[in-house]
Amino acid sequence: MKLKTLAWTTAATVATAAAGGVATDPRSSWYLKLRKPDWQPPAIAFPVVWTALYADLAVTSAAALDNAVELDRAADTPGPVRKDHSRELRAYRGALAANLVLNASWSWFFWRSRRPWLAAAEAAVLAASGADLVRRTYRLNRVAGASLAPYAAWCGFATVLSTAIARLNPARR
Repeated sequence: MKLKTLAWTTAATVATAAAGGVATDPRSSWYLKLRKPDWQPPAIAFPVVWTALYADLAVTSAAALDNAVELDRAADTPGPVRKDHSRELRAYRGALAANLVLNASWSWFFWRSRRPWLAAAEAAVLAASGADLVRRTYRLNRVAGASLAPYAAWCGFATVLSTAIARLNPARR
């Protein structure tokens, strides 16, 4: 894996974490008054899990991107094979960027806008994006794709948790 690619994906995930973190306030009176499901993990679980998942996302995305670049270079003829690899590389970068924007956006919908139903809907889109990113990563690098699966699973869990909080607090804004 190239250091330049890893630096880029790390910077992107750190920026995502920072953008989401700016909006997050688990000590706000609004959040403390919300009803939450009994099965919600303890508060400390979220920064621990997200830190690990962001690191995983940075590393697996770098591995996938580097593999895609190598495949693109290996297809040294200017025919349809090279176009397919170039297209796949661009599509992967776009899917990663979209996923990171969705990831940071959830915090703004939930914490700043205080709209649990909107956050739950956005989490569902994030979960679908995460699953798509796992699929794309797997196509470029099977080990990296399998390693990214916990990210998509956690995004799915976040959708279920966000929906449960929205259901328990229908009138909250």
